[in-house]
Formats: sequence, C-alpha cells, structure tokens
Amino acid sequence: MQTAMYKTEKKSHKKRILVAGLGNSLLRDGGVGVHAVRALQELDYPGVMVAEVGTAVLDALHLIEWADNILIIDAMQAGGEPGMIHSIRGYAIGKPGMHASLHQLSFMSALELIPEKGQPVITVLGVEPESIECGSELSPPVEKAIPHLVRIVGEILACWQVKW
Repeated sequence: MQTAMYKTEKKSHKKRILVAGLGNSLLRDGGVGVHAVRALQELDYPGVMVAEVGTAVLDALHLIEWADNILIIDAMQAGGEPGMIHSIRGYAIGKPGMHASLHQLSFMSALELIPEKGQPVITVLGVEPESIECGSELSPPVEKAIPHLVRIVGEILACWQVKW
C-alpha cells in the first residue's frame, strides 16, 4: 500500500476525508481504483488524504479509522456498460443483491473492526469493468471514464467540505 498524499490539518473543525483506490492493477479494469487515485494525486485537494490501497484493505485500517468520510473507488460489476460509473452510499453496500465492488467483502470486514460510533460516512464510486483478465492496461471504455470519474470525485469532495 502506498499513501500518496497526506495534506490534512489536525483541527477538530476540519472533516477528515479519505479517497481510497481499491483494486488489483494486474487485472486490467479490476485496478481502476488504483489508476484513478494515481490521476487524483496529480491534483491538489487540501485537507484530503488520497491513498492507493490496492488489495491491502486491512493494511489501511488505520486510515479507515482516521477518516470521517471515505470515498472508495473500485471496479463494480452491476450489469451496466463498460466504463459506466455507479455511486452507492455506504448504507446500501451490504444490502442483498447489491454488488458494491469486487473487493466488498474485505472492505466490509475492515469496517466491522471499527466501533460503530466511530464508523465513517462511506460512498463508493464503481466503474463497470470490461475485462478483469491479466494485464496492467485499462480497457478503452474504462480508460475513457477516468477524467469523468476524477470530476465526480472533485464534486463529492467539495460537497463534503462545505457541509462540515
């Protein structure tokens, strides 16, 4: 796991926001979360930690515990067209029939380790994969979705920071 950007103030009035990129960058579109946070690291989001978690969700437990709000980016198989971006609020992640992400179980397991009163607000942005076969390159429709995904992340972060 690589923690890419840590620009936060430890003032109690600032919301602690984590953007976590999940996935395996060796499984083509399965690594879209990792590719997305690499693009986000090029931008400046004051007070936001952007972390390349990959598949090491439990290694990121300290980040999950730290955050008030978490924006997860991952591949999500939900029956849409490749490159389609899905958004799920945290309360819907565990509902029957909801396929939150390819790494849902590990992330949900990590959340169970946090006391309920300390659990963060969670939103998942999932990108419909075209291919999760071996390879390090994203498929063309998923690659094309990255700039739109980055724009959506910026909008969510702006909303979270204003609401605090």
